[in-house]
Amino acid sequence: MTLVAPEVRDLVPLAEQLVAWMGRQMPKARDISVSNLTYPSGAGQSHETILFDAGWTEDGRAVEQGCVVRIKPGRHTVYPDDLFDEQRKIMQLMRDSGKVRVAKIFWSEDDPTILGAPFFVMEKLRGRVSVSVPPYRDSGWVAEATPAQRRRMWENGVRQLAAIQTVPRDGMGFLAGPPNAREGLEQEWDKFVRFADWVSEETPFPALQDGLRRLRASWPKNQPAGVVWGDARIGNMMFDENFEVLAVMDWEQPSLGGALHDLAWWITLGETMHGALGDKPHLEGMGSRGETLALWREITGISTDDIEWYEAFTVFKICCLSIRTARLKGWPVPTDADLAQRLKLA
Repeated sequence: MTLVAPEVRDLVPLAEQLVAWMGRQMPKARDISVSNLTYPSGAGQSHETILFDAGWTEDGRAVEQGCVVRIKPGRHTVYPDDLFDEQRKIMQLMRDSGKVRVAKIFWSEDDPTILGAPFFVMEKLRGRVSVSVPPYRDSGWVAEATPAQRRRMWENGVRQLAAIQTVPRDGMGFLAGPPNAREGLEQEWDKFVRFADWVSEETPFPALQDGLRRLRASWPKNQPAGVVWGDARIGNMMFDENFEVLAVMDWEQPSLGGALHDLAWWITLGETMHGALGDKPHLEGMGSRGETLALWREITGISTDDIEWYEAFTVFKICCLSIRTARLKGWPVPTDADLAQRLKLA
């Protein structure tokens, strides 16, 4: 698999820095060690994320703990909005709800002088992630699984996707947007209008503005309240050997933008990653768009009317992301004609 981290650093001094810092978090711990530092392969494109194993002695007892440090991005920011603190808070809230499986966060650090940016450390779970580089439908454990196993994976994934909308939103005020777009569809809309403006500062993209006008002209009637995970796809879930969800990951762009955004993102990315595309058939065992909508509705009790609009908005979001990602990676930036075709404007 391929390393896709946005930034990398020398891991030898990082180990020493983590040992010293962890000693301050655990004053009773002795003989702290950090080993096996590594970047994840095929995942982790938006944040510098490093896996490691820690060990120490406390009250005469030897402790071993797998850990993950997630570091706030600096120069290589994918999104214009800094929601690093919100990411940590929503992860904790989702975990505390008992409804959504999220890794336990051990400690967080706001002081940027320790590692060069704020960070938090969470538990390292032992599981498998369906990576996008290379595509999981073509190689790896998902491709090698039986259709029945993939079916279990898909269903468990959709159930966790739906569970996010069953968590009470009390206490989620920290996710509110700016004064003109505090929550609901207007919040998510405002975020991506600004995103489009941001990626257009260097080169104008008329197709993005045309896309916004068309989306606004067909504004959906169905706008159910809800929380946005932000990157809702099966590739951001970790599974065990029984194809059960161990963790829902990558919460870097949460909002109170409404319940249908994640569902539309899941469907759109799913069709791209494992749906019928070109000469490739639908990956057997993975649920269809209709089955996903039906199961999500059954669990949440929320109407999926106007989901087509949210899917079109997802394509717009992906266009913004493709421009930003290309610039960060040094890849060819999509042309305005490319974007118009994706947005079905040409």
